Amino acid sequence: MPFSKSADTEANLNVLLDLVRADATPNINRLWALAKDIEAIKLNVKFFGYELARELYEARAGAAPDEPGVVGLCSKPSTQADIEAPWVSYWSARLGMAPLYHRKVWELCYVMQALCERGALVAGARGLGFGCGQEPLPSAMAALGIDVTVTDLDPAEALARGWITTTQHASTLDHAFKPHLVDRDTFERMVHLKFVDMNAIDRALRGFDFCWSICALEHLGSIANGLAFIEASLDTLKPGGIAVHTTEFNFLRDDATIDNWPTVLFQRRHFKDLAARLVAKGHEVAPLDFDVGAGRLDRFIDVPPYADDLPASVPSWREAPQHLKLMIDGFASTCFGLIIRKAR
Repeated sequence: MPFSKSADTEANLNVLLDLVRADATPNINRLWALAKDIEAIKLNVKFFGYELARELYEARAGAAPDEPGVVGLCSKPSTQADIEAPWVSYWSARLGMAPLYHRKVWELCYVMQALCERGALVAGARGLGFGCGQEPLPSAMAALGIDVTVTDLDPAEALARGWITTTQHASTLDHAFKPHLVDRDTFERMVHLKFVDMNAIDRALRGFDFCWSICALEHLGSIANGLAFIEASLDTLKPGGIAVHTTEFNFLRDDATIDNWPTVLFQRRHFKDLAARLVAKGHEVAPLDFDVGAGRLDRFIDVPPYADDLPASVPSWREAPQHLKLMIDGFASTCFGLIIRKAR
């Protein structure tokens, strides 16, 4: 039976969890004794993990290779070994980022490597990005001579959902312009903005050579909506076109996950079922690899509070996150990338 939480029950729990009473003396009770040190324990886990990531990064820092190479990238989760691979160093340098141990670095490099290996990043190609926010990819692609359509949610809807206030939304093309990657004239000629609901893709968006999305499809309201979006995104492509999507992966639990929520978490079975459906329709799906890695940072699962929620009174703590895995609403998660070639 689902737990029913009344207002009185919640108020009573809050009283029990307060660190101090009204007179500022310790609020001693059995629940307080269990919970009083949890925040410090979480911060210890976080900062020792970040320190390890910094030390590993400094130990391997060096020049990026001249070419990304071909690594046969498959559909897979982010791993420490990937971050330490030459292809991530190459694309990090091309995108003007430090190749830190961070899942967002992995996602950006993963999309570029997947497209590059499949011959999509060529002058004259047409690319379509979903939920692009303020990513550097459109600027990097424009510099390669690629015509890019950037899409995001209508600003009014994005504001209602809190995306604009968290800098995860592109309400104007200025947000997608990265002057360290491309000059303004080239950008304005090659990059276009269109507001699109990913649950109802505009039928006018057709004939692209490739499309991509980075951690956007888990915000479409449900797992079913996210999977439907991936299939619908193929309609925007030419025959043989490439789709690359990254999303959240609940990698520790196959029994329970989060669905019907602002952020949903996909499981192995969802990717397997989707791949089977797509292959049955004649599409190609890069082989599924669910190995989450065995490095020290693969075993570091970051915990809340995250950077935006840390106390402003201690600015040195509010550093850039350094994690490949993290807890989302109680589930250990990481990024997972899917690579699909539309039926020819």
